Amino acid sequence: MDQTPKQFRILAVSLSSRGFGYAVMEGDNRLVDYRNKVVSEDKNVRSLAHIEKIVTRNQPDALVLQELNAKGTHRAPRIKELHRKVVALAKKRKIRMVKISRTELRSKLLGNPKGTKQEMAETLAKQFPDELAARLPPKRKSWKSEDARMDIFEAIGLAVVFQMQITTGANKVIS
Repeated sequence: MDQTPKQFRILAVSLSSRGFGYAVMEGDNRLVDYRNKVVSEDKNVRSLAHIEKIVTRNQPDALVLQELNAKGTHRAPRIKELHRKVVALAKKRKIRMVKISRTELRSKLLGNPKGTKQEMAETLAKQFPDELAARLPPKRKSWKSEDARMDIFEAIGLAVVFQMQITTGANKVIS
């Protein structure tokens, strides 16, 4: 019988106007699963149902979200409501809840708090070339909408930054 200890598993979720992206990471920066889910109707209800399935399937030790109350963070009321429901889900399931600000995310990943999502995606694609290089969206033209795949990169970024915090012992745990 295998007696190896269970790996610490992180689920990071990036909520967006289209739906959400998620990443499951365990051990020392090993991506287990990552996807984006585009939701068209009843976005909050359906997104929450999908996130609940992901939680059930992956049994994470920590759930990481973007901090929506950080200075300079502007999100739609619908996204804020979904965020509150995901936090409540984590609390109900007794999962450690962690929130990371956009500034902290970019500072830790890029060394620049004003870095762009594209720079973040490119950095992560270099860190995980087998998994992400083919998914890297092209640089966005100013007249185009953001590519839905960016939600994956944002979620992976949240997971990587939390993993860095665990390694350095500087994690901000909420519940």
